[in-house]
Formats: sequence, C-alpha cells, structure tokens
Amino acid sequence: MKLDSRDRAILAELQQDCRITMQQLAQKIGLSASACWRRVRALEESGVVDRYAVQVNAHKAGFQLSSMTLVSLERHEKKNVEQFEREILQHPEVLECFATSGEADFHLRVVVEDMEAYNRFLDDFIFKLPGVSQVRSNIVLKQIKADTALPFRT
Repeated sequence: MKLDSRDRAILAELQQDCRITMQQLAQKIGLSASACWRRVRALEESGVVDRYAVQVNAHKAGFQLSSMTLVSLERHEKKNVEQFEREILQHPEVLECFATSGEADFHLRVVVEDMEAYNRFLDDFIFKLPGVSQVRSNIVLKQIKADTALPFRT
C-alpha cells in the first residue's frame, strides 16, 4: 500500500492516541468522518496498522530489570536457528528479538521483575537451548528514550 500524506497524518495521530474517536481524527486531518473511517479500515486491512495496544510503564508495573541480551549460536544449523526462534516466541519476557549481523546472532530485549527472575530466565531457558554458545547481558541502568511511534512526515 502506498501511503499518501493523509494516510501518514492518520497514522501519526493514531500512534499518539489510538482511542481517539473517528470524528476527532477526521477533524484533525481535515476529512469527513466516513472518508477517514474508510482510510483507517484500508490501513488495517492492508496490515499497515498491525494492532492497537496500550503502552505500560514497566517500572510502575513491577518490572524493575531490563536487559539487552546478546546470544550467539555455536553453529548456524537450520534446526538450531529455527528452534531458537520458535522458543523465543513462547517467552513473554522477551519483548523484542532481532536476528543480527555483527557481534551476536540475536539481540533480545528482556524485561523481568528483578535480577533473580533474570537469572531464572537465563538458567531455565536460554542456557538450555541447543546451539547456544555465548550469552552477554547488558543490564539497562537508565532508559533515556522509549518510543514506539514511527516518524511519519506529513
């Protein structure tokens, strides 16, 4: 789907407040409510709008430890890579996982309650996965920026 300036404006507004009414959204971007609704629906159906979500403050919700965990595999056997990826999808404490080039094969953003929970995550899960050769943890000391909004230019 090719996005025009109105689509980008809709997406920028929805990223700021996905609970905005269709009437309010239409007024902000200068469309009728029905035209705005059709565009939002097209964005949803095309997959550009993947889902709507609530952003929770991790610390206030009791998740005090965040780690950037770098995982290297000993060999890039297809079965080990596929199993690693399948298993990662089953663990909700892994908020993001990227297959990367460079110093590690995978970069994980892991959020847990505390250091004890992180140690259990490593011992009971990561270290038991076949093919894992090295794990490096970078504990987050302070979050400087956490945004989910893409930088749409309208």
